[in-house]
Amino acid sequence: MRLYSYFRSSAAYRVRIALNLKNIAHELVGVNLLKSEQMSDSYLAKNPQGLLPALETEQGVLAQSLAILEWLEETQPQHPLLPHDSWQKAQVRSFCYAIACDIHPIDNLRVLKRLVSQFDANEEQKNEWYRHWIIEGFKKLEPQLGQSRYCFGNTPTLADVCLVPQVFNALRFNVDMTQFPRIAAIYAACNELEAFRLAAPEHQPDAV
Repeated sequence: MRLYSYFRSSAAYRVRIALNLKNIAHELVGVNLLKSEQMSDSYLAKNPQGLLPALETEQGVLAQSLAILEWLEETQPQHPLLPHDSWQKAQVRSFCYAIACDIHPIDNLRVLKRLVSQFDANEEQKNEWYRHWIIEGFKKLEPQLGQSRYCFGNTPTLADVCLVPQVFNALRFNVDMTQFPRIAAIYAACNELEAFRLAAPEHQPDAV
């Protein structure tokens, strides 16, 4: 498999973690979002959405991180990342959607660029926007977490796969994580695992 990725893309980060947890051999291909390489003709030919990540497989190219994660879970059953119980599985998915559909999109690079270009936001205003929506989202997620090592139990699930990149972004934008002790503890526990550490932005070949 070939994963088209950018080292600081949260969505690509999710897929890198899952590929590592499942021990799936893959090649990373860097696509620089800051240079708009995702809009190049060569990349759009593979992924017309012009977004990251995209996973190239023997069957074709699949876009959208959640779709990729679900497909990996269905086709690569080793090291399952969803519980067997249907209710618990729904809880994990609900948590993932809260991050990928509610928190992440409004802080996406495209949105931040629009804030600057159309509304003349300065750097601090842009960063405050980013922090505000992460904090609002984490306020909703923190009460959902119990005292287990990971989000839903003692093994990582797709919830952890989605949470860790979002916490990485929170720290990058100086969100005070002491107000979210369970999220912070889970983030620390996940990063004790090699699969999470190797997927981190600073360990990617295109990191700058």
